Amino acid sequence: MASLTAIFGNSADKDDDNEAQSEKLLQLYWNRAELKKEFADLRSEKFRLQDRVQEEQATTARIQQKLDHLENLLLDPEWVYSIVTYYQLRGLYEKCGRKLARFAEQLKQNREKRKHSELLDDWHEQLAAEAAVVETQIGEQRLQVQLLEDRLQAERHRLATMNGFLKLFRGRSLTASLDKLAAEIDRLQREEQILLEQVEAIQGREPPDAEGLDISSKRLINNMILSFAQQLYLHFMDDDLATKIKDAGDRSVGALNYGSKATCDEILKQLRERTATLESAADFADELRQRAKLIGKQAAYRDSGTAVPTSASVATVFDITASGQVRNYDGNLLRENFWRINDVLSR
Repeated sequence: MASLTAIFGNSADKDDDNEAQSEKLLQLYWNRAELKKEFADLRSEKFRLQDRVQEEQATTARIQQKLDHLENLLLDPEWVYSIVTYYQLRGLYEKCGRKLARFAEQLKQNREKRKHSELLDDWHEQLAAEAAVVETQIGEQRLQVQLLEDRLQAERHRLATMNGFLKLFRGRSLTASLDKLAAEIDRLQREEQILLEQVEAIQGREPPDAEGLDISSKRLINNMILSFAQQLYLHFMDDDLATKIKDAGDRSVGALNYGSKATCDEILKQLRERTATLESAADFADELRQRAKLIGKQAAYRDSGTAVPTSASVATVFDITASGQVRNYDGNLLRENFWRINDVLSR
C-alpha cells in the first residue's frame, strides 16, 4: 500500500494542489483584468492630454496670428494712430462694462439682503407670537399653582391647629384633601416644565436661509440696470462716441480705421474729456430711479415667468435733464448688448 501511495500519490494532496492551482489561476485572471482596466484608463488619459495639447497649440497659433497682424498694422504709418485709438476706445468699453457689472451685482446683493431681512423680521414675529402663546399658558399655570399652594398652606395650618377631638373625626379627610392638592400642584409644575421646554425649543429654532429673488424683484433690478446702461450711453452719446466705443468693443483690431492723426487725436481728446466727467459726475441716483420707472412702464415680457423684457419694448433711451424734462432717443441697448448688458441681467 505504501508503494502504491508513493507511485500514485494521495488523493487529498491532489485535491489541495488542484485548489491551490485554481486560486492562482483566478488571481492571475483578476490581475490581468485590473491591468487591462488600468491600461485602458492610461490610453484614455493619453488621448485626453493629446487633445488638450492640440487645443493649446491651436490657441497659441491664433494668438501668434493676432500678434503678427497687430505688428504688421503698427508698421503701417496709416494704421498706427488708429490702433492706439482703437485700444483706448476698447479699454473704455471694458471699463464701462465692469461698471455696469458691479452696479448690477450690488443691486442684486442689496435686494437679496433686504428680502432676507424682511423674511427674518416675519420669522422673528411669528416666533415671538408662538412663544407668547406658550408663555401666557405658563403664566396661567403659575397662577393656578400659587392659588393651590396658598390653599394647601391654609389647609395645613387648619390641620395643625385642630384639637385632638376634631383631628380624630376630620383629620383623615383633611389629610386626603392635602394629598390631592399636593398632587395637583405637582401635575401643574410638570406641565409648566413641558411648556418651558416648548418655549426653549421655539427660541432655539434655526433661522430660515435666504431665498432667491422673485420675478417681480428681478424685473425691478433689470429696470435699474437698463437705466444705468442708458446713463452710460447718454454720457458718451455726443460726437457719436458711444457707437465708436461699442464698435471697438465688438470688433477686432484692424477692422476699424479712424482716419488721420488729427482725427484720431480729436477722438482721444473727446474721450479723455468725457471719461473725466464720468468719474467726477455727481450723484444721479434719483435720475436712475426716475428712468427705471419710465422703462418699467414700457417693458413687456414674453410670459409671466420671464424677468428680462423684450428688446423691442425697451428700445427708447430716456434723457432726463436737470429741470426734470424728459427727452426720448431711439436706442435698443438690450438688442445690441451695449456694455455686455445681457451678461449681468437677472434671469
